[in-house]
Amino acid sequence: MRIYIYTGGEKLVSKSGVGQAIRHQQEMLRRAGVDTTEHWTADTAAVHVNTVLPDSLLAVLAARIRGRKVVYYGHSTMEDFRSSFKGSDLLAPLFCKWIKFCYGLGDVVLTPTEYSRKLLESYGLKKPVYSISNGVDTSFFAPSPERREAFRRRWGLRDGERAVISVGHTIARKGLPEFLELARRMPEVRFLWYGWTDPRLLPQSILDAMDQAPENVVFPGFVDRETLREAYCGADVFAFLSREETEGIVVLEALACGIPTVLRDIPVYDGWLESGREVYKASDADGFAAAVRGVLDGTLPDLREAALAKARSRSLETVGRRLQDIYRREGVLPQAPQTVHAVSAMNLLSKNSFPGRM
Repeated sequence: MRIYIYTGGEKLVSKSGVGQAIRHQQEMLRRAGVDTTEHWTADTAAVHVNTVLPDSLLAVLAARIRGRKVVYYGHSTMEDFRSSFKGSDLLAPLFCKWIKFCYGLGDVVLTPTEYSRKLLESYGLKKPVYSISNGVDTSFFAPSPERREAFRRRWGLRDGERAVISVGHTIARKGLPEFLELARRMPEVRFLWYGWTDPRLLPQSILDAMDQAPENVVFPGFVDRETLREAYCGADVFAFLSREETEGIVVLEALACGIPTVLRDIPVYDGWLESGREVYKASDADGFAAAVRGVLDGTLPDLREAALAKARSRSLETVGRRLQDIYRREGVLPQAPQTVHAVSAMNLLSKNSFPGRM
């Protein structure tokens, strides 16, 4: 049996976390031994839908006509739609109704974290909602002294000069204003923001903030994953100050590359990233500056070993196996042949590994 990974509209989301999640699904299923396809086949068991664009409804309708399952990925919430693009705050309530309608078309809804699962269930969704990480390719994103040196050469960093990076759309929700304020407080440090958003979609306040950015800030724009990996390996701090996430694939990538990470203290990280264990968290400009300075001057403990372990616990191989388990639990794929011991293990999994349909 195959899983159809619907890629309609992928060009519109290819530079976002949703586009990365689609690619992760293809790879994690391959590593788990589950065949995938990008079109309908006679042995297609289900379709994965990752966007709430109108064309996705056609994929859902085609699945219904064929009598196949629909697995809807809940990447978006009303909360992370706010403070994003021009007019997003005004449209957020309508967006909530739209995504509730779309996700309600799925037989199963998957979302990256317990936090986002609880949000979606609070919207009144009646379908089973499971939390399952988007995963990270730990065979690709990994520490590398060679890539660190390449990054420093690329940006002409002198001995002792430090660099802080962030990654994402150039929008308020991703913490761009706070990142620029951090740069103003540390003029001796190089700050680089990787990512791009069409300026036509940005409010004037963000365009002005970028135009007035301090001289120590660089906007490299959207880059390929090899260049991004080099940045994770080469910079001294990853400061991801996003105000709202459903998980944050870039956080997993940074942890996997061993870069010390500073995050805004928001609920999405509760239960899987602990401040002072894998990352440092703060809630305001003073806290962000204190955490980044503490990492740069070595007065805060080195958390990289625990961070690497956390990233590896969400590797594509691990998440792929969990996705298989959910498929079987929801009848997307047939149950694997089981011995008596395997049946007992599955019973234990059902009781302990899917709290609240997690």
